[in-house]
Amino acid sequence: MYKAYKFRIKPNTEQEIALAKSFGCTRWFWNYSLNLCQETYKATGKGLSRRVIQGLLPGLKKEYPWLTDAYSQCLQVVALNLSTAYKNFFDKRCSTPRFKSKHGRQCISYPANVKFEGDYLKLPKIGLVYCVRHREFEGTIKTVTISKNPDGKYYASVLVDNGKDKPEASAEGKAVGIDLGLTHFCITSDGSKYNNPKHFAKYQRNLKRKQQKLSRKKKGSNRRILARQLVAKVHSKISRCREDFLHKLSRKLINENQVIAVENLNVKGMVRNHNLAKAISDCGWGMFCTMLKYKAENEGKTYIEVDRFFPSSKTCNICLNQVGSLPLDVRTWTCEHCQTTHDRDINASINIRNEALRILELGTSSTANGGDVRRTGKTSVLSDAIPNEVRSPNFSVSKLG
Repeated sequence: MYKAYKFRIKPNTEQEIALAKSFGCTRWFWNYSLNLCQETYKATGKGLSRRVIQGLLPGLKKEYPWLTDAYSQCLQVVALNLSTAYKNFFDKRCSTPRFKSKHGRQCISYPANVKFEGDYLKLPKIGLVYCVRHREFEGTIKTVTISKNPDGKYYASVLVDNGKDKPEASAEGKAVGIDLGLTHFCITSDGSKYNNPKHFAKYQRNLKRKQQKLSRKKKGSNRRILARQLVAKVHSKISRCREDFLHKLSRKLINENQVIAVENLNVKGMVRNHNLAKAISDCGWGMFCTMLKYKAENEGKTYIEVDRFFPSSKTCNICLNQVGSLPLDVRTWTCEHCQTTHDRDINASINIRNEALRILELGTSSTANGGDVRRTGKTSVLSDAIPNEVRSPNFSVSKLG
């Protein structure tokens, strides 16, 4: 089983220059290869394989001697990453590969010949770089990715194979439904509500002040470069605070439950609402669900997503009666059938949990309404095996006759 560990590294001045040269070489080779792929496709209608791209390196090193400043295997990884990017594009998992800029985040990958020596990380052509090892790990190092953030900090992401098999998922144990929101970040089916820390709003005033100072600096000046780094530091602070909150909350929910059910939200579509776009982006719902998923898989627990069109808020979790309309400003409502007063968010989380358990028990589909709404390619045959149950969103009298 593969696991990744991220450490802060602190290279000296000479090592920073060497890393900058490596960043530049790999970035240039990526842009050169991507441009060649595009031109070849326009001319012949076919792309270039990874082997062809890697075969360009010997000739390019003779034509551009400065390419030898980067470790040879780092340049070969560029060809692998580019072929993977195109494969993801043709599989409709992402957009087309884009050219890389010298501004912003920079990274380079070492696939071999990297090891730890005490508190130092030994990199080819770089040497021993001081590493803040805040945690230990066991296993074989597969890949080390060195990255430099816009705020000037360096990190090493170490991919490790610990030699263990991924445990099989089990649904035996406590189940919890999670409803995500804005006022409260998440509401669980057992009645717990976790407030939204609103990290961006907390640092918004400081960020505005730094951005105003940046706008007054002359383009191309050293003062503008320093002002841009100050803005990047504020953004980095917001990002790290958000990740810390999401990691701690996801770890707490994973430790306390065996089955974790969430709603499959269309975050990309929701941020098109300009009134709520900033608040939704600040929450990090997608990152939170990703953390829940991989942490559950690593511990043999079950993570399941309920379809976004499942009426979790409008359905009474007692009698399953569904109201016709429920505006967002209505936070509590009373069921007309059983006269039960519901908290909107807690009721939604309970319905999400119950729907997830129903899916697990029936074993017919991975989501509430029979498959991912973003269907690409061949559709699973299980999408036609949706049970026609009373009070189910798919219930139809005509199907019973």
